[in-house]
Amino acid sequence: MNKSKNRLRRSGIKIMASLVVLLGSLSYIMVLAVINGSLGFLCAMGVTLFGAVGVAKALGEAVNMSYGFIAAMAVGCGVLRGGLRYIEQYSNHYIAFRLLAVLRDKIFGALRRLCPAKLESKQKGSIIAMITSDIETLEVFYAHTISPICIATVVSLCVFLFVGFVSDFMLALVALMGYITVGIVIPLISSHALKTSGVRYRSEFSSFNAYFLDSIKGIKDIVLNNAGKEREAEVNRRSDKLLDETKKMKRDTAKASAATELAVSLFIFAALAVGTVLVINGALSPGRMIIGVVAVFGSFGPVIAISALPGNLTQTFASGDRVLNLLQEEPAVTPVKNGVRFEYDNLKVTDLSFSYDGEAKILSDICMYAKKGEIIGIIGESGCGKSTFLKLLLRFWQKSGGNIEYNGTDIDRVDSDSLLANVTMVSQTTYLFDDTIEQNLRIANPNATRQQLEEACRLASIYDFIAALPDGFQTGAGTLGDNLSAGEKQRIGLARAFLRGSELILLDEPTSNVDSINEGIILKSLKAQKNKKSIIIVSHRESTMSIADRIYRVREGIMYEQK
Repeated sequence: MNKSKNRLRRSGIKIMASLVVLLGSLSYIMVLAVINGSLGFLCAMGVTLFGAVGVAKALGEAVNMSYGFIAAMAVGCGVLRGGLRYIEQYSNHYIAFRLLAVLRDKIFGALRRLCPAKLESKQKGSIIAMITSDIETLEVFYAHTISPICIATVVSLCVFLFVGFVSDFMLALVALMGYITVGIVIPLISSHALKTSGVRYRSEFSSFNAYFLDSIKGIKDIVLNNAGKEREAEVNRRSDKLLDETKKMKRDTAKASAATELAVSLFIFAALAVGTVLVINGALSPGRMIIGVVAVFGSFGPVIAISALPGNLTQTFASGDRVLNLLQEEPAVTPVKNGVRFEYDNLKVTDLSFSYDGEAKILSDICMYAKKGEIIGIIGESGCGKSTFLKLLLRFWQKSGGNIEYNGTDIDRVDSDSLLANVTMVSQTTYLFDDTIEQNLRIANPNATRQQLEEACRLASIYDFIAALPDGFQTGAGTLGDNLSAGEKQRIGLARAFLRGSELILLDEPTSNVDSINEGIILKSLKAQKNKKSIIIVSHRESTMSIADRIYRVREGIMYEQK
């Protein structure tokens, strides 16, 4: 596994700070949760503490409260504890679930901003894991992390002062050392140990999700190629690896929990020992010693909660880091707002060059032109840069050099909405949603009439096939379009392009998944459209170039016109 996947790009403190900033206008609710949580825990302590006060009074300590009042206060603290705890938990979860909705909206916004270029390199299963599992993991941070840390700080400070003034500051000092050890030292040590295993777990979980989703999507090809056993073996291997990472993380968490329990027991024993010594030396009365020791005994709950956080925080940090990485990732191109709007007439490309990484050139010094009423053919072997060239014409990627001009205006100054309104691309793989064929077509033009819909399908040589289906245009495409063949999906993609009505249509291997008969029908339909539109066809088939007015060949990233 790549080592970079096992490391956080940010420190835990930076991740927590970034997640806290997202609270925004919900900060006041978090403050309310902390106040109620702190008062609630102090009330919980009050039940046993007033019991200790009653014992101290029985031992002769001067307590200006009756036994009835002491009992009433103990009961009152118990009742009040329930109400305050409810308000605290309600506030925390209200913030958590409100923020989860906000985060999911931000993630979808980031995906829209990054698509389509940046999403080509991301595993779809990993994105799904982020939207579901990673976001849900962050709920733990907002509902069970921020508030407990603040509550532990407030309660520990209150108990330290109470024990110091009511009992003895030596006893308070022992309590303070316990709070620091259990709430700070042990979590820091355990978080360091758990950090690597937590990041590894989230990485393996994401990888397993992606691989398993790919296996489901490709189940038909797996069966046809009799690759089921090999795929199953790999799924099992990845599952076992994920299980191993889970066991390691749980083992480390158990060690941290055991260390916490041991430390609490030692400091409780130390507080009792110090209180006993103070009483023996006459520095403290037995009644005040009992009140102080009972207060210390019952005060470790909040810091124990903090000590238990690292096990969850390691996953939270890994999930938070992944989410923040996506939210802060810059798109390959920034949409042009309020740019030059145009109605397509001609396209001119001069000295165009492109590189994905700034080093290895994919395209070099590309020159070509196209005008309305022409069919331009671009032919070359797979991997020579033909598809990349089409994506550059839609500004999916930022060109490295040269010019792409529509009606004499460089593409970097053309309004993005206007560009997408004038230029449509049909890619090699057409994605169909789990909806009817009609609704899949209407993505291109929601307001199209039935006549326009049928005409677009006739032009794409798909109308007869759809009309012959039992439910016609209302036939379901199926999950991932599984009810249709690759050729049928590609022709539906072509029908979308015709229905869209753009003046320039870019076709990436439009006949790669159809037989020679359907290829001829599609090419005939395209040729019939040339007087109305401009069409650029990319293909590795020589036969597809038969309808082209001019042909460009691409070899090793260099394009030249065939004479």
